[in-house]
Amino acid sequence: MSLVSSSDLSSFGDYAHDWALVDVETSGLMARRDRVLSVAVITIAPDGKQTGEFSTLLNPGCDPGPVEVHGLTVERLQGAPTFDQVAGRIRAMLQDRVLVAHNAQFDYDFLAHEFARARMWLPVSQRLCTLALNRQVDPPTDDMKLGTLAAHYGVPQQRAHDALDDTRVLAGILRASLHEAAQLDLPLPLVTCPPRAESQFSPKPPKTPCAYRNPGRLTPGGPLRQGMKVAITGETAHARAELIGRAVAAGLNMMTSVSRHTSVVVTNEPASESTKARRALAEGVPVIDEHTFLRLLTDVRQGIVHEAPAALVTPMDQPGAEAVIAPVEPGSTTPAVVPAAESVPLPAASPSAPVPAPRRSRPVTGTLDRPLAGRRVLVLGGVHAVAAAARTRVVELGGSAAVNLSASVTDVVLLEGGEGDRRIKRIAARELPVHDLHWLTAPTAASPARSAFRAQEPLVVPRGGVVDLPRPNGRRTPKWYVTAGWAPQTEYEIDIVAFLLDEDEQVAFDEDFVFYGAPESPTGSVRLLTGGPAEQTIGLDLASLPPATRKVVIAAAIDGVATFGTVGAIQISAASGSSGAPLARATLDAATTERTMILAEIYRRGPIWRLRAVGQGYDHGLDALARGYGVDIAD
Repeated sequence: MSLVSSSDLSSFGDYAHDWALVDVETSGLMARRDRVLSVAVITIAPDGKQTGEFSTLLNPGCDPGPVEVHGLTVERLQGAPTFDQVAGRIRAMLQDRVLVAHNAQFDYDFLAHEFARARMWLPVSQRLCTLALNRQVDPPTDDMKLGTLAAHYGVPQQRAHDALDDTRVLAGILRASLHEAAQLDLPLPLVTCPPRAESQFSPKPPKTPCAYRNPGRLTPGGPLRQGMKVAITGETAHARAELIGRAVAAGLNMMTSVSRHTSVVVTNEPASESTKARRALAEGVPVIDEHTFLRLLTDVRQGIVHEAPAALVTPMDQPGAEAVIAPVEPGSTTPAVVPAAESVPLPAASPSAPVPAPRRSRPVTGTLDRPLAGRRVLVLGGVHAVAAAARTRVVELGGSAAVNLSASVTDVVLLEGGEGDRRIKRIAARELPVHDLHWLTAPTAASPARSAFRAQEPLVVPRGGVVDLPRPNGRRTPKWYVTAGWAPQTEYEIDIVAFLLDEDEQVAFDEDFVFYGAPESPTGSVRLLTGGPAEQTIGLDLASLPPATRKVVIAAAIDGVATFGTVGAIQISAASGSSGAPLARATLDAATTERTMILAEIYRRGPIWRLRAVGQGYDHGLDALARGYGVDIAD
């Protein structure tokens, strides 16, 4: 019996695999802390036939968490096996198969931690996220939740948040999504899952951010003040841990690197050739010895505490607030798009790689001159500069510029050389209107089919544009997910990273740099999520950010010598919730030679959080960008 269809999935060629569909219900959302309460696994062969099914409740040995969501009470879980008692059976079902889940990194991480606790390896080398797959397919649904996609694809759903029923629903969604991906000739967003060492799952206590603002540099003969940024370099008479512990207890901000914002450097070897000493000399940062530092620690003066943001207010309640384009409907919760009135703040220049001057942002196009409103336009062919200009023109006309062929594309602009693109046959089969560059001068084509539209299309944000991130009245600030996507690449990889910055545009410590090697900030408030080789997401729990964090910068970097001129455009979208409807979308082009690119900023404006679409590229690599934000990168 096939759960997905009697059709033979093996006819899909590259879209046919041995699949292991998984769903877990958990006691919370943090895999390194919370536990799996129930698990279901269904295995499907390449021909679409079900080959196995297993589900069980699990006794986690802890509080089951949000019972109102999953319905799994302590009483229901009593007598259930522990994970280590069923790990062998689950392992056998996962072996040599592609793990499939909706928001697959969530299920993968929880299983990886449970297997580690059982002193076993998670036998998964590849995973497929149906959420990421459908973001590429881009069906005309209001969101990407499992129930919404089930309704769209005609898959019956009986019991939401029941692991086994969710897995059966997932099987139907997988088959339908594979069919759509094959029709669009989209490569599957398979994620390679290398073996993970058990030490990666050991809980690490988060560092406590300094509670005080940086008062500036130490003045000659003056006292230390709480919040001063202090770096220590070279050999010390006292243990380094003791010095740092005493300084932190006194309210100082102990740093592992030196920047122009460092208040003082402590060293017994001022002529040292260490990186910190050389940087202190270059930046004019005061230098004191260990004895002086210990003496000053006896009388550290009061600092200014970081203030948490006030309660949410509307943008125009703020004194000096920027002008906004008001929502169309009275009382609408649609956020306002704000034209950027000033240059984008940039990271400090690295001594080895000067940062270029900022580019001026483009103004938001007027609302009355938007002939491409609601249309999604794919530009094919052309040299990068011409293609980038065409995508910019699409946005100026009120449309959204696509980076891949998807179900939501309504029009195609064909530039020189575009007729050789492998997607041309798919475009013809879908009977999409194809235009030349002149069409963007005065587009007059008939309206596209209504099936391509959602009830609420994402706001199209131009480069430099700003959008407010709304919060329901009286409710906790939702989690936001900024997803970056690009045309699939085969010769190089693109990494998405994030920096948590204070009022000085600097990280509080190196761990506030989130990247593939450290995918979570110390507080867990910012995480890197990988949905596929052409998509990565930064998840932000804005309510849990430390008060010192005033901005989160999201950037992209290319591994190796390739440039964004080769990659083409990167699309970013912002959504409330991992499977929520996109609130806003921007398509960003760097010029030709850039290897790193700032995509977006999430920043505080009074009590409001805002997102700015940046699109600023740099010729230097990620290491130089990180140094500019105060991250200690070894030479």
